[in-house]
Amino acid sequence: MERALRVARAVTVVYFVLNGTLLGMWVVQIPAVEERVGISHATLGGFLVLLGAGAFAGMQVGGRLSDRLGTRTVVPLAGVLCSTTLVLPGLAREPWLLGAALLLFGFGNGTLDVSMNAHAVQVEKAYGRPVMSAFHATFSVGGVLAALAGAAFTRIGWTPATTLGVAATVGVVVALTAARGLLPPATTPATTPATTASPADALSSPPPDAPAHAEVRPARPERSERPVPGRIRLLAVLALLVMLCEGAANDWSVLHLRTVLDAPESTAALAYGTYATTMTVGRLLADRIAGRFGPVAVLRNGAALAAVGITVAALSPWIWAALTGWALFGLGLSGCIPQLFSAAGHADPAAAGTNVSRVAGLGYVGMLAGPAVIGWLTHLMALNHTFLLLSLFCVTAVVAAGVLRPVPRPPLTAELTP
Repeated sequence: MERALRVARAVTVVYFVLNGTLLGMWVVQIPAVEERVGISHATLGGFLVLLGAGAFAGMQVGGRLSDRLGTRTVVPLAGVLCSTTLVLPGLAREPWLLGAALLLFGFGNGTLDVSMNAHAVQVEKAYGRPVMSAFHATFSVGGVLAALAGAAFTRIGWTPATTLGVAATVGVVVALTAARGLLPPATTPATTPATTASPADALSSPPPDAPAHAEVRPARPERSERPVPGRIRLLAVLALLVMLCEGAANDWSVLHLRTVLDAPESTAALAYGTYATTMTVGRLLADRIAGRFGPVAVLRNGAALAAVGITVAALSPWIWAALTGWALFGLGLSGCIPQLFSAAGHADPAAAGTNVSRVAGLGYVGMLAGPAVIGWLTHLMALNHTFLLLSLFCVTAVVAAGVLRPVPRPPLTAELTP
């Protein structure tokens, strides 16, 4: 069983890297596709909304299918769908075809995103300790691979259709090959001994001296229809706020240094670089921190650090201090989303995929809305002052971090009585 878990963890990493790579391959080709189709930046912005809408729809469908069919079935199929639809934007030569292509690619990306996260929750339960943050860190690795590959293919003169076609072919092969290592649906906390040590399930696990026949029964009582939906809604709202912060950092950090602090272009680029680097490093470390201090501490202290970082970046007149602020912002946010996704998946094993899709879906809306919200606020105030709203969102996450605390489930006691 231990070997199967190690393999499952490894192939989960493969799917996270695959998703990051496929999405990154499209991002690298955006300028070339925009020029070939002959559209303006404004039109492209509208098409990117279609990409987001498709992803949101894919998350909802993927979450429900993961619960109904199992992640072992849905994840590889979603990987194939995401890979095959990647080539469509490279083939489009008319604006309406590009819009349709991005809608379909977004759907495939969203389906893969939520199903692989649902499987990551399954792996985390089987391990009995936090491992979610490291998976999210490897998604960033996929983006780096895409940037390197895209640059190399562009240098040798490949067209977007050829580049995305090759990436799609490799993606299909990887998605189908890795499928054999995914955990079967039967691997649940009720049948996997290691999960009795899970911090998320510690309060709902049967006592050591419970009769043997009761060990398979906790999975059903965990599904409490009254408290869980409210908790999931709060997790989704927090994901919205945190990912709105991430989206704002992605699109506005460089412009902040360039336009507000008048930094050279090469220096301004470091704003996003420092943010992305500390984000990746933080996610590699967050699992150990969560295992020792708990997910509440990761979210509360991480969001507090992010609030301090973005406030420093917003108010500092010095470039070096602003860079430090962006670095702290990335480090603080790094562990927040993985903890929220993990909590959503652990809340109800029978609806893990659906709950993850709810939280991830609303979070994705925040990721898309972040740049737009900041852009709208710049009509009312200076760009750096708009970042204080992000600080407020982080403080909200600090206050609400207790939602990650495991909730005792009294009905279990009655069921475990001989």
